[in-house]
Amino acid sequence: MAAAARLVRLDGPAGSVSLGAASPLTIGRDPANGFCLAGVAGVSRRHAELRPSGNGQWLLCDLGSSNGTFLEGERLQGCRLLNPGDRIRLGRRGPLLQFLSASPAPAPQRARPAPAPERGSPAPAIPPPGPSPGSSPGPSPGPALLEGSIVVAGRRLPLDQIRAVELRHEALHPHLFSWWLLACLGGLLLLPFPLLFWPWQIGSLALAILLARRQEHRLILSLRDGQAYRHSFTDRATALAHRNGVRRALGQSLDP
Repeated sequence: MAAAARLVRLDGPAGSVSLGAASPLTIGRDPANGFCLAGVAGVSRRHAELRPSGNGQWLLCDLGSSNGTFLEGERLQGCRLLNPGDRIRLGRRGPLLQFLSASPAPAPQRARPAPAPERGSPAPAIPPPGPSPGSSPGPSPGPALLEGSIVVAGRRLPLDQIRAVELRHEALHPHLFSWWLLACLGGLLLLPFPLLFWPWQIGSLALAILLARRQEHRLILSLRDGQAYRHSFTDRATALAHRNGVRRALGQSLDP
């Protein structure tokens, strides 16, 4: 249950606070916060907030803090759903908190044995095997549907509020060619020619080509109130899975 959840500080002075079933919890230096960290460097006056999202789940939201909020080592953009045991750091080197919840995990359903095929009927197709226990999981399969809404990268959005979805592929380093030219000019002026200049030029060109292949895949959800929700992915397959999942939920075409 949500009432059994609590937030615990792992470093510095020991402290914890219980989370109410319907009341958000703010974190920051201001004494008015539910979890006050007065005098802690790097923490904003109103740094982050935990919000109940129903079904015993909680959302972690950054409140525009100066140094950011990090969930399991990843900087938070907007809000994300919390899992029991998740670690939260306020700033890159700020206090470390942990979200604890006594919500029991749903019991796995026992698989029913498949009926024997009738005589003369073709044998049923065998699905490909999934990942073995203990193996590393692959990319995220996409967003999750939940009671007329969809959870995209940890943020829950009502389906009737989403107007359109698009995916943009942008270069992480769009000015590499200009930097490569500057490196070549600097090498031409400072390095003996041609003993060190050509290895320098070839090495910088190989580095520029390698970095130019890196892309950021930005998912943009246009909402009906005129706002937009954006989330960046480093993996193309994960980004496409999220875009197609949202389009499928909205009944839109999956064409690019």
